[in-house]
Amino acid sequence: MVSKGEIKLITGLDQKKYRNRHGIFVAEGVKVITELINAGMTLRELYTTDTTCFSFAGDHLREISDRELKKISRLKSPNKALALFEIPEVKEAGNSGLVLVLDDIRDPGNLGTIIRLCDWFGIENLVCSTTTVDCYNTKVVQATMGSLARVNIIYTDPETYIRESGLPVIIADMNGENVYKTTLPQQGILVMGNEANGVSERIRSTAHRTLSVPRFGRIQETESLNVATATAILLSEFRRRIDQL
Repeated sequence: MVSKGEIKLITGLDQKKYRNRHGIFVAEGVKVITELINAGMTLRELYTTDTTCFSFAGDHLREISDRELKKISRLKSPNKALALFEIPEVKEAGNSGLVLVLDDIRDPGNLGTIIRLCDWFGIENLVCSTTTVDCYNTKVVQATMGSLARVNIIYTDPETYIRESGLPVIIADMNGENVYKTTLPQQGILVMGNEANGVSERIRSTAHRTLSVPRFGRIQETESLNVATATAILLSEFRRRIDQL
């Protein structure tokens, strides 16, 4: 049975201040939870309506009813399980290879997708501004589908990180160089900006170059690409060029 105290704790973890206070975050669904456990995330507690899905969870496994799961879940249609994981210690950001920097990304779905893209394209370090949505936000965790555990995510002042890294800085911008017709470095920093306003002026001042994804449509009236979509295209092109060397 889930106690009132547990319900209060779990629902309170919707807020960043409580996640930071307790050092834990929520993950939901069999696939996401399994991915996080397999990747080495420290499991604190696992509530499930079907214990056969988690034979490896040991003493942390708690069988609950569908009604109880609905009380603690933030999903409209809860998927058999909810787990609490410890927030891992933050590692220092590396300054080699390709580093992705996010400047004020606010949408949880966009951040979750970008974390998955980093995992897919082998980007080990993701540097986020302190105004970027928290990566342990429940919606972000769900969108990462387990990739959260395989990407080193650092929240810091991006301008300071950029200036101290010594790496070439490339900013994604609608008016930048055509990514398909220019040379790309083997290592550097790629900066993606806010969904509505793009990269801030203070971060833009650090840039060595700007890159764009060209429009190929006949009418060419599409205003811009979604930031996660643009990130996917740019990372794919960087990876393709690196692998050709």
